[in-house]
Amino acid sequence: MNVHSMKFKCTQCGKCFRSNADLTRHVQSHSRKKLFLCTVCGRLFSRSSNFVRHSSIHSGEKPLKCPVCDKVFCGSGHLTTHMRVHTGDKPYKCSLCDKSFSTSSSLQTHERQVHSNRRPYDCRYCGKRFKRSSVLKHHVYTHTGAKPLSCRHCSDCFRRQHHLNAHLLRSHNEGAWFTCHICQKKFSRSTHLKEHLLRHEGLKLYLCEICPKRFCTAGALRQHQLIHSDSKPFRCDLCGKEFRHKHNVVHHLNRCPAL
Repeated sequence: MNVHSMKFKCTQCGKCFRSNADLTRHVQSHSRKKLFLCTVCGRLFSRSSNFVRHSSIHSGEKPLKCPVCDKVFCGSGHLTTHMRVHTGDKPYKCSLCDKSFSTSSSLQTHERQVHSNRRPYDCRYCGKRFKRSSVLKHHVYTHTGAKPLSCRHCSDCFRRQHHLNAHLLRSHNEGAWFTCHICQKKFSRSTHLKEHLLRHEGLKLYLCEICPKRFCTAGALRQHQLIHSDSKPFRCDLCGKEFRHKHNVVHHLNRCPAL
């Protein structure tokens, strides 16, 4: 909100910052002489460390190596962020719920998509509004019937990439299963495995904002929240009748009067 209100704005270049400390650090960059010239793109740098890090973009050099998985990185910041994959460290905590994240960008995305009521993307067919353009894009497919992703082995087509990936894995043995180490159940998506493991651990991290109920997965919470609203996101393409749950549409199609 500080960025949008331009509370901490640089008078020299107009760039805005989240805090006065960030602004002060930025202002110093205007007065500091830039002595390090990149001969490839012409950019100037005031610090040798920034110049070295920038040069690796052109050279492709990645001198820093992860001690766990041998993945390589061009900067120490990237390596530090990557190490959280192995340590499980999530230092960025949401102030509105119990979730934590390994990067600040992931936290910002979560706050914007989960806790913000802003829905700037609207469907030109039905007027329904969405928080993300990618969700709107896939929603429009339900109106047009488009299935832009095709299988390279057969004639099947799909609307979403993870549906195609699951098909390739199950029908053509292409890809890798995600296996639960407790019960050996297999999943085509890592997110499904993570949600499954929460059930084993008995963790219910997703809290309904309207009632005190808690859920193991975000999907279960979304289904529950439909009880508190008049929203009916699932629609029969034949007669236009709307439903709260997807399985209700499936049962309805067996006896739809428009058949």
